[in-house]
Amino acid sequence: MQAYKLNATIDESGHLIIDEPLNIAPGKVEVIILQPVPSLENFTESQPEKPRRKSKVKAFEGLFENAPPTPPDFDPDQARWEALKEKHNL
Repeated sequence: MQAYKLNATIDESGHLIIDEPLNIAPGKVEVIILQPVPSLENFTESQPEKPRRKSKVKAFEGLFENAPPTPPDFDPDQARWEALKEKHNL
């Protein structure tokens, strides 16, 4: 399978518009869409202040305070699956 990287746009009706002609043979293709995620700076400004979590272990005292917030679309099951795939070379 050959991979191509190009820029495209999704219009208001949800259609994919490729901005440049492709020099490939006609036929069916598989499309993978990667959408940029907003920067962490914009994300943290819009989030309300959360209560601080305290740790009973002194070594982990500042861990929760300095950790970045998780995005609202974070899926812990998907993250576990990705970690297991990487660990076991799946």
